[in-house]
Amino acid sequence: MNHGTGSALLLPPPRTSTAELLGQAAAWRGYEVVGHVAGADGRRTHWYGGPLAADRWGERLGLGLLEPGDDWLTTVPYALLGRSVRLTTLGAARAALTERAFVKPPSAKIDSLPAAVYRDASGLPDGLDAATPVLVSGVVEFAAEYRLFVLDGEVRAGSRYAVYGRPDPAPLEPRVLDFAREVLDATADGLPSAVCLDVGRLVGGDWAVVEANMPWFAHCYAAEPDGVLDVVLRAAGPRAEVAGRDLPFLRGAGGVRV
Repeated sequence: MNHGTGSALLLPPPRTSTAELLGQAAAWRGYEVVGHVAGADGRRTHWYGGPLAADRWGERLGLGLLEPGDDWLTTVPYALLGRSVRLTTLGAARAALTERAFVKPPSAKIDSLPAAVYRDASGLPDGLDAATPVLVSGVVEFAAEYRLFVLDGEVRAGSRYAVYGRPDPAPLEPRVLDFAREVLDATADGLPSAVCLDVGRLVGGDWAVVEANMPWFAHCYAAEPDGVLDVVLRAAGPRAEVAGRDLPFLRGAGGVRV
């Protein structure tokens, strides 16, 4: 799919190992792989890189960048989450958090707000805008975590990426795909057509959703690069080609905020 003749894949610096693999896969399809914005000007362009750079150059390049809504995790049925999750603001969390909880930004990482387990509100960092959106969830422990690259509700590629919180890439187990099918059957309508879905096996054996992210800034670990590229090309391509069902998931389109 996705013939690259006349198209560019922009891989801005610094290039990660995933960017290198995707660049090789794209070159085999006929894409011009470029490392600077000037090399993509005036061309039908796809993107793999960080969100801050994407925000800086996206309009100039005519990019349509897909990402899940901030509130998506809160819409997942409890049976698929194994924990409570709520979207709130940092200010509200500072005022109300009285017990141990996992707190993270819902989308692009904020360096001064690490995704972590906080004892209570006293551990939350100062100096950030009180209106900063955060997801607050119950604390669970994952025995293993897996990354899935999903296109049109189907897993195109995937990999284990961690065991007990430590990086440990490996091929998928069959049960991962079974659980992913349950999750996607229940939630795909609330996700972009191209998305990165993380799931995991909890200590004790149950399965649970970890989170959903944008494929154009996700490490592929041991996933097959050609399948990952299929998803990235849809998730970060020309804005004029974004399908109607994906318009609500365009970065900068408004999304759900609190």
